[in-house]
Amino acid sequence: MSGEMKRIVARPLTRENFAEFGEVIDTNCDTHYPINAGKCERYHALARAEAAGPDGHVIINIFKGTPYPFPLKLSMVERHPFGSQAFIPLSPRPYLVVVCHDIGDGPGEPHAFVTAPGQGVNYPRNLWHGVLTPIGEDQDFVVVDRGGTGPNLEEFHFSHPYEIVLPEGC
Repeated sequence: MSGEMKRIVARPLTRENFAEFGEVIDTNCDTHYPINAGKCERYHALARAEAAGPDGHVIINIFKGTPYPFPLKLSMVERHPFGSQAFIPLSPRPYLVVVCHDIGDGPGEPHAFVTAPGQGVNYPRNLWHGVLTPIGEDQDFVVVDRGGTGPNLEEFHFSHPYEIVLPEGC
């Protein structure tokens, strides 16, 4: 890649265009049914949590994210070799999702998505992804990931950053 930043325009997050990277967590699905005498609708098995490696177990966290300025200068992505990582927003606001395929010696070109309000994502083990990126204001998330021993974080710093822009009207 030349010394210039390559521009990537984020696109709307859907189950179809995100399937090769992980799972979308929302209620726009067929896997739901009433429970509790019809007073509650259960949206079942929206994502699968993974926890491998030494003493691997699933943990639940709350992350409080602060927005980044846009256009976003993307210089680093990360991945987790021993566990999946799910992000479920606690407010109906969109946020940016950046993911990359592994190309053997690191991540390939980034793909950027803007979630619909309330959508979550689940990254499988070893998927390169950007950091938590709220858009416009602070945002809280429930994060389901792996606890345990052993190094479960790898970072990759691009030789030249990418510029991620939001679509019109976002």
